[in-house]
Amino acid sequence: MKPTEEERLERWRLVLGAPAQDALGTHLAEAGQRMDRALEALYGSKDPENSHRKAGLGASAPRVSRWLGDIREYFPASVVRVMQGDAMTRLGLDQMLLEPEMLDAVEPDVELVSTLLSLRKVIPQKTKETARRVVRKVVDALEQRLRAPTEQAVRGALSRASRTRRPRAAEIDWDRTLRANLGNYLPERKSVVVDKLVGYGRKRSSLRDVVLCIDQSGSMAPSVVYSSIFGAVLASMRAVSTRMVVFDTAVVDLSEQLSDPVDLLFGTQLGGGTDIDQALAYCQQLISRPAQTILVLITDLYEGGNSQRMLQRAASLVQSGVTVICLLALSDQGTPSHDTHHAAQFASMGIPTFACTPDLFPELMAAAIQRQDLKAWAARQDIQVARPG
Repeated sequence: MKPTEEERLERWRLVLGAPAQDALGTHLAEAGQRMDRALEALYGSKDPENSHRKAGLGASAPRVSRWLGDIREYFPASVVRVMQGDAMTRLGLDQMLLEPEMLDAVEPDVELVSTLLSLRKVIPQKTKETARRVVRKVVDALEQRLRAPTEQAVRGALSRASRTRRPRAAEIDWDRTLRANLGNYLPERKSVVVDKLVGYGRKRSSLRDVVLCIDQSGSMAPSVVYSSIFGAVLASMRAVSTRMVVFDTAVVDLSEQLSDPVDLLFGTQLGGGTDIDQALAYCQQLISRPAQTILVLITDLYEGGNSQRMLQRAASLVQSGVTVICLLALSDQGTPSHDTHHAAQFASMGIPTFACTPDLFPELMAAAIQRQDLKAWAARQDIQVARPG
């Protein structure tokens, strides 16, 4: 279909940049403004000599992982491939990865991992293994930092949650039982009258089922990195059954790759649209013990699919007994841009909805395992929680 005069002027405005706006007499709508910001991040402003945008990411480089997700939404695949190639050159990543000595200087940086994963399809073949080594180094450093507190918090919570006051004979924890009844000590008999039994709980293959459901659109890249590490740690614990599902407009179950977070990360496809409804539908099929299941949905709640059905499905999960948590981000950057209406709707269902830092995530999981009031927990951590709307 032939473009209208207004559409033609908007296209020229995107090509020439902001300085041409007055001359063209056109104003970009909201969608056009987002496209313009994506172009500006990579190509900068208008070049007066050549009358087109010039190259240069400049100060926008730290936000490149978000930018890579944005361009997949705004431009066709053929254009995205060209822009990604330009980004590789402007950032100098290809040159850095060709220099092995640079690996020793790389500090653990989630943004670097996010960028490499977003660009992996255009990284030159001879540097792909180097890129993987960089990702491995960053992931190993993060896992070393996060594994111990996660295991300690989750195992402690599982131990407390599994105790019972009505244990079978083989399940009695005599040490804790005696401590609980010391007030009943009879000196004349030199014995303790036991009226409270504390048990280990019934032995099961897993005490809790955890489903991590992660939005892999470009804006969520750091959350995907941290989720992969936490997923791998949780999967290594026998008392927890862990599944990890990532989604954009399609759903991919990466649970079989949880033994290696690097393999898992290279199985993600950062960028693209978002269909939360479809992802929740898939996760529902995985749940066999609702009362013992914790579903952590990590997304900014910008739904590209059926919003009403998404809300209905979330409500159904809560009503079935599943502990549902919605994290707007799992990163160090604080609360991101998100759909405030959907966040309020989730809060109305009783779903705690907030952003969480990686350092607090182990405590969050411990609180969820013990069925604590997660809104109260968040308040104690000075975390802003979405309010019912």
